Amino acid sequence: MSVFSEAAGFSRLAWDLKAFLRQRLSPDAARATLRSRLARRDANFLEMVDRRIVAVPASPYRPLLALAGCEPGDLEHLVRTRGLEATLRQLRAEGVYVTFDEFKGRAPMVRRGREIPLAPGAFRNPLARHYYWTKTGGTTGTGTRVSTDLARLADLAPYILVAHEAYGLADVPKAIWRGMLPAGAAINSLLASAVTGDFPRRWFTPLAAGDLTSSRKYPLATYAIIALSRLNGVPLPWPEHVSPDRADVVARWAADAAASHGRCHVSTSASMALRVCEAARAHGLDLTGTTFSGGGEPMTDAKAAGIARAGADCRPTYFSTETGAIGMSCVSPVDPNDQHLLSDSVALVQHPHPVPGVAAAVDAFNVTTLLPSSSHVMLNVELDDYGVVERRTCGCAFEALGFTEHVRHIRSFRKLTGEGVTLVGSDMERILEQVLPATFGGSPLDYQLSEEEDATGFTRLALVVSPRVAIRSEADVVKVVLAELGRSGAGSDHARATWQHAGTLQVRRTEPVWTDRGKLLPLHFSSRRRPEGDTSQQGRDDRAGRPS
Repeated sequence: MSVFSEAAGFSRLAWDLKAFLRQRLSPDAARATLRSRLARRDANFLEMVDRRIVAVPASPYRPLLALAGCEPGDLEHLVRTRGLEATLRQLRAEGVYVTFDEFKGRAPMVRRGREIPLAPGAFRNPLARHYYWTKTGGTTGTGTRVSTDLARLADLAPYILVAHEAYGLADVPKAIWRGMLPAGAAINSLLASAVTGDFPRRWFTPLAAGDLTSSRKYPLATYAIIALSRLNGVPLPWPEHVSPDRADVVARWAADAAASHGRCHVSTSASMALRVCEAARAHGLDLTGTTFSGGGEPMTDAKAAGIARAGADCRPTYFSTETGAIGMSCVSPVDPNDQHLLSDSVALVQHPHPVPGVAAAVDAFNVTTLLPSSSHVMLNVELDDYGVVERRTCGCAFEALGFTEHVRHIRSFRKLTGEGVTLVGSDMERILEQVLPATFGGSPLDYQLSEEEDATGFTRLALVVSPRVAIRSEADVVKVVLAELGRSGAGSDHARATWQHAGTLQVRRTEPVWTDRGKLLPLHFSSRRRPEGDTSQQGRDDRAGRPS
């Protein structure tokens, strides 16, 4: 992205932020907004197809729809007679979908022997306004630059307000422990919550500005946004550096806030929440009344148990950088990651996806964005996640609004995450296949990265190195990997700095086991690799594609 475009975006932000921050959303207005969006979801879908696909000559969805023989009038008839989800399933069956690798630009889009060109930014919403960029570390694709539109943040605010009321967190002390730009979760959440008037008063960031070796524009942009907000009368908090090994700082704030007000709220990833709770137990602090929320990684049973041992509870969320909000925690969950599907914002259908290396298939999530403010136009785009999708009665505030569909046991079949930061898989594969063999010897088959959860519940990334490779120091291997990630772009650099502080990356000397899979072994499949000839019940479960 050019310097001119970046400057133009910030000029728009400086001009439009005042009006954005003047908005105030009441609980009644938030509920009315969500009901209205649910009622309009079919119309929003058809409008998205008409204005962001049919009217855009370069849209890659146009040739997909043409190959399927589908015209806009056909879609309207299908949605009216069969419903939106049934329409999306039929489109999926007729080739109207985008694989995860296609969406990330790692594979060409080929249907019926014809390659469909994918220009840079092919899936971005052409009608969205650009203010500033965030960047993901990616998953097993390249990192993604996502343009942030203030309208998108305004659309997020009703969820925040309803959730805080449902969880008993309205007007209690709030803090956030997340990184500055290029990671977007913190700054986006702060701006969205400013519309509710109930925003965090403290912002702890695990990374200092000097921790990033990539472009210095990101810390500068972070401080500029906060400064603009404060100049416009909204005192959003300045970021305060608290590294992962000083989780006791956040724990003391939470313990004091909960003791003074009865409740408090900390927004962070599952692993960082667990760090706070372990620090509280180590220092004899009582976190009763503390609620943790946030996304970035699954809330596993082990992490939820560790949080509960400190007296706290967890309300995880389900977000994707490209889609925005997908799920918000149910007040009466049946497992730690039970979420209400935000079906006003997205439509979700499932489709079997084979998982190499475990002889299994999972029902992958295929997502379609519905709101005009979505940063990307997504029509049956396959995420690298799967889980259980069901309708059930829970009696909570989200169900009362019409959000009756639940998504739970959410897992990834290819994503590697540590401390809430996702891995740049393409960069990591290059390091495992080229850099490490060139530096320490051996072949690409001697190196692998495996996501694991230790006895406490912390997610670790184990760098598996064959014992046949002679290395003088395991620390040298970690140092090389981190240094290479630091040179691979802003998203990778953010992951590098976070993992370096947290000690997430560790070396394990054993033979790699997923040679047919490749280099990356996600947590929830690391124990499901089935040897040849395995006829056990676990092997049968794997073949049936049941979630682990």
